[in-house]
Amino acid sequence: MSLPLAPYPPLPPTEARSRAAEFYGFVAWTSTYLLFCLLLLWALLPDARIAALGVSWYPSREWALLLPAYSVVLVLLTYVAYFALALAGTPAFSDVATVTGASA
Repeated sequence: MSLPLAPYPPLPPTEARSRAAEFYGFVAWTSTYLLFCLLLLWALLPDARIAALGVSWYPSREWALLLPAYSVVLVLLTYVAYFALALAGTPAFSDVATVTGASA
């Protein structure tokens, strides 16, 4: 009769794991959600309602369109840059390194 590979029920962990990652993740998720809600309120509420809340200065509403547009362009340019770097690092077809490498 062979012994089982793992004990059943599983043994409790011998060292206490830090739960910091869970807290940081929750704080990041919550703050992102709140900031998105504030962005929507700023973009959609009329000026009179925002002034009634006591806010006297806020950026121009055009940034509600410009920031997401710039973000999308930045992501697309990142893809283009990685593709260009991959092409720049690829040896030419006439190069010997295309067929064999230093460890061959």
